[in-house]
Amino acid sequence: MSKTALIRKNYKLIKFQKLSIVSALIGFLCAFMSVSLKRLTEHYEEILFHKASLNWVFFLIFPLVGLSVIYFLRSYLFKKKENKGIKEIFEARDSKAKKLPVYKIPSHFFNGLLTVAFGGSTGIEVSTVVASAAIGSVAQQKENLFKRHKTELICAGIAAGITALFSSPVAGILFSFEVISRKVTKTFALTTVLAVAVAYSFILVLDEQPLFQVSVSNWHLYALPYFLLLGVLAGVNSVYLTKAVIYIKKKFAAIEKHSVKIITGSVIISTSLLVLPQLYGEGYHAVKTIFTNPDSIVLTTSFTITMLGILFLKPIITSVTLASGGDGGVFAPSMFIGAFLGLLTALVLNTFFEANVIPLNFMIIGMAAMLSASIHAPFTALFLICGLVNDYTLFFPILVVCLVSKTTAKLIYPYTVYTFQPNTVK
Repeated sequence: MSKTALIRKNYKLIKFQKLSIVSALIGFLCAFMSVSLKRLTEHYEEILFHKASLNWVFFLIFPLVGLSVIYFLRSYLFKKKENKGIKEIFEARDSKAKKLPVYKIPSHFFNGLLTVAFGGSTGIEVSTVVASAAIGSVAQQKENLFKRHKTELICAGIAAGITALFSSPVAGILFSFEVISRKVTKTFALTTVLAVAVAYSFILVLDEQPLFQVSVSNWHLYALPYFLLLGVLAGVNSVYLTKAVIYIKKKFAAIEKHSVKIITGSVIISTSLLVLPQLYGEGYHAVKTIFTNPDSIVLTTSFTITMLGILFLKPIITSVTLASGGDGGVFAPSMFIGAFLGLLTALVLNTFFEANVIPLNFMIIGMAAMLSASIHAPFTALFLICGLVNDYTLFFPILVVCLVSKTTAKLIYPYTVYTFQPNTVK
């Protein structure tokens, strides 16, 4: 072997070893951060929502407090820079000079926690994704050997964060591929798989439980046309969510004074919470309540009005939360809307068409369909929802419906809230 070939071989070996070590470290740090954020958010959201349920005045106070504290943190601690969510990751991916600075980790961690705990109608998923991406980006900046692998290490962080948050390693890898990288290289496979393996091992040690404790018995082939209908409805609703976020963010961006943004946003959020407390925070508490026994729910007039109110108001209040300074994205809102859309669809089919479908199945499939259509990532949605309920009985219908919902959404509107740019639409 020539000297040049030997040097090249040693260089590849050293790079492989260093990438392996840093990927494992990224996996551990992202998993630790993700689990910490999830548990803290669940803890304080439960406490504050309980307080507000006992005294409606807190529904008026909490959103104002949360948005105000976030504003002061951004102004005096985080360099007066707005959080752009996943778009920040795209900017870092597409530019050699653009980095995700280290302050993005605590910024998204605390802002995401404060937004959801104090009633902002979004979720911590995007906060987790951006903070995890920042961990990967910072690791890449520490070693010249990693200069060419910024995207791979960012994706490793994201995959680990998603894995820890949803207890689904496949969803973590697929999200990094479908939404962020969009290509697979040897380095991507190495770094992502190692980071995810460490992250998943970490949550196994902690004995993290699935978010939703449900028992899916079976599904029937005759329900497949109804599932396809749900996929189309989810695609249409996802476009409503996407356009609501884009439109309301644009309107709030025209408001120059931050105090006016915060007050306006707080008033809208508080009013909505007084009407429909189910919209508080991530909304998972409301989904868990209905998951306990959806078969016993009867389609009454008041229940129908409540469901329609949730489907109409959730995209608006989510958009207002984000536009007025809250930190988050459309992951949790999409799954929340999908669950109630699926339930309402099943009840309508059973009540008026004697379809004899299973409401629980429609709720689970609806969650996946809405998420798939909202982020244009059907395979991520498939494994993520199966991981959330820790059950793969509905694997095939979820796969089919996710593809239908994404296709429907793209035919109506080709952008998501993450891919839309103001200059892309004339």
